[in-house]
Amino acid sequence: MHDTGTGSTGNTAQPSRRTVLAATAGATAALAAAGPAHAAAPDDSRLRALVSRMTLEEKVGQLFVMRVYGHSATAPDQADIDANLKEIGVRTAAELLAKYRVGGIIYFAWAHNTREPHQIADLSNGIQKASLELPRGLPVLISTDQEHGIVARVGKPATLFPGAMAVGAGGSRSDARTLGRIAGAELRAMGIRQDYSPVADVNVNPANPVIGVRSFGADPRAVSRLVAAEVAGYQGSGVAATAKHFPGHGDTNVDSHTGFPTITHSRELWEQLDAPPFRAAIAAGIDSIMTAHLMVPALDDSGDPATLSRPILTGILRERLGYDGVVVTDSLGMEGVRSKYGDARVPVLALKAGVDQLLNPPDLDLAWNAVLTAVREGELTEARLDESILRVLRLKSKLGLFRSPYVDQGGVDRTVGTRAHLAAADRIAERTTTLLVNEGRLLPLSRRRYPKVLVVGADPASPSGTTGPPTGVLAGALNELGFTATALSTGTAPSAATIAKAVTAARDADAVVAATYNVTAGSGQKALVEQLVATGRPVVAVAIRNPYDVAQLPTAPACLAAYSWTDVELRSAARVIAGRVKPRGKLPVPVQRADDPEQVLYPVGYGLSY
Repeated sequence: MHDTGTGSTGNTAQPSRRTVLAATAGATAALAAAGPAHAAAPDDSRLRALVSRMTLEEKVGQLFVMRVYGHSATAPDQADIDANLKEIGVRTAAELLAKYRVGGIIYFAWAHNTREPHQIADLSNGIQKASLELPRGLPVLISTDQEHGIVARVGKPATLFPGAMAVGAGGSRSDARTLGRIAGAELRAMGIRQDYSPVADVNVNPANPVIGVRSFGADPRAVSRLVAAEVAGYQGSGVAATAKHFPGHGDTNVDSHTGFPTITHSRELWEQLDAPPFRAAIAAGIDSIMTAHLMVPALDDSGDPATLSRPILTGILRERLGYDGVVVTDSLGMEGVRSKYGDARVPVLALKAGVDQLLNPPDLDLAWNAVLTAVREGELTEARLDESILRVLRLKSKLGLFRSPYVDQGGVDRTVGTRAHLAAADRIAERTTTLLVNEGRLLPLSRRRYPKVLVVGADPASPSGTTGPPTGVLAGALNELGFTATALSTGTAPSAATIAKAVTAARDADAVVAATYNVTAGSGQKALVEQLVATGRPVVAVAIRNPYDVAQLPTAPACLAAYSWTDVELRSAARVIAGRVKPRGKLPVPVQRADDPEQVLYPVGYGLSY
């Protein structure tokens, strides 16, 4: 749950085999792993021996997962050096590791970590080398948010899949497992061993501003099945999956990035609605679970966010649900966890609650020293730190990081964005597009009858690493399918003049495709579709984010839900419009009437076909 961005290509030198062997010698001698990386049983006595040799400062560092700017661990661009100095007080990732001995690093596109696959692999190798060459150096657990759909940090040419709600519309556990298996293999090839996915939140609130299409849907049983399948796929590829956001972020109208949400579910409702996907993830052997920065009074009436709640993280997650894997916080820079306590108290309270990994604090030096002081003054025991460090080291061992911390460029070429992987993403997407309205059997759209198509609509910023803008991607896909399509971006809030321009253009077309994005009752997008329909030209509305748009577009003769505006989902929608594939998706969430939200317009499971 962090901002996205894009960057350009950059490479750093890969360490030589001799350097690799020298750097890993100490850690490898201390821990001999056996079997496949993702199946290796950790040897606790050896891991405990590693912990016993750490200094207190090294132990504190192992608990943190930190951002760092730059495409290279040792030679980032000057602008990234400046950003690192300003935010962290170090110049490079290598300096970050030397100063704070952090156990993990998280990649972001906006931090210029993920320009392209070969550069990402080089960065990962540089980070491992820098850490392993330190005294008592340990491998680093490199993570990222690669949910697919609208949240992805690694873009093209890596394979990008439909997001969770689209997968929910497809309803296929096999597809969810395939997504995890392929995405996991590609991440691992680039040196990323922990993915903050899948989202296990059950999205029952159409107004949810932060989860929405990142959730598999509104049915806890269906969400549970898909969460478990995706976990099996990722972890079968040797990447730690992360179920988020415990104890459940699906029923809120507040974004925890900018506010402090409260979930008003009773304990009984939480057990029925929010808990099942996390139970399923645990049963599937999930490696890590991420906390939510929100309050659930029925589970803990102290007023603390779940991230800082011992009754929730230890009492429920550890003791009641029996989870003994790694617990990672959501970003500690988010308002939901900062609103009650200062940034120095948050990491200490999180550890006291039962957290193992402290993710992305806004001020690392403050947070690191706060934990160090808490141990020295007796508020936290060193044994408590050892408990979390052991969990983190077990995970590093399971993932093969002690035995094989580096990746090679040949593996990138063999794995990332291969033709077979891209074809699999397209096939999965074809099973997700949902047809909700098709008056007079307008769809599939005949090329003979409607050869000239105008594509208008919202062009939100393209999700990380996709082509964009959506209208252009849709038009391009329709052109490839034999239509003559042109794109006219009208934005998410078209003015009267913009609508008039679109109406004029529509009169020169045979049909119109309108991409909609979170339409509301007073939205210019709604007026746009209504005035396009009034021209007499057939209009196909494609909801490119939330499927709830259809309730605001009663005049549109055809409506599709694509669930995201990534290339793979837009191409699938174009193929459905053209009749190359039949629409097979079924709504994973209910759509309420716009004029009476208590009434369901389209229930879960609804979807038309040809």
